[in-house]
Amino acid sequence: MSDPVNVVSGGVNGVGAAGVGTQSGVMQSGALPIRLLHDRVLVEPREDSVDRRSKAGIVIPPTAHMGKRLSWADVVAVGTAVRTIQVGDRVLFDPEDRAEVELHSTTYVLLRERDVHAVAAERLDDGLTGLYL
Repeated sequence: MSDPVNVVSGGVNGVGAAGVGTQSGVMQSGALPIRLLHDRVLVEPREDSVDRRSKAGIVIPPTAHMGKRLSWADVVAVGTAVRTIQVGDRVLFDPEDRAEVELHSTTYVLLRERDVHAVAAERLDDGLTGLYL
């Protein structure tokens, strides 16, 4: 995961990855800041979910027809209306329903909060998930 130094996010508690408390949901990109709107979530796909391998170690290309497979990604920034996801969480999403954007030579994926299937975070210890990842 790249270092999201310039990311500030307006999630539930308003603390961005850089530790800056704000409700603005702004990410610096070159000369102009980027503000995530509404329920948008900006994530960076995890490297381990990009390449699929068989049990024998053979790389399976993305064009190979297989069942629907979800991917994990790390949350970099969230919009002001996002309620259940925070910066630093890991989310599970469908890689076919996504929009990619490149910032500072890093590829990110832009999702809506409703397109996220699951959230993994240490703060989710309320006993309601029943799963540990």
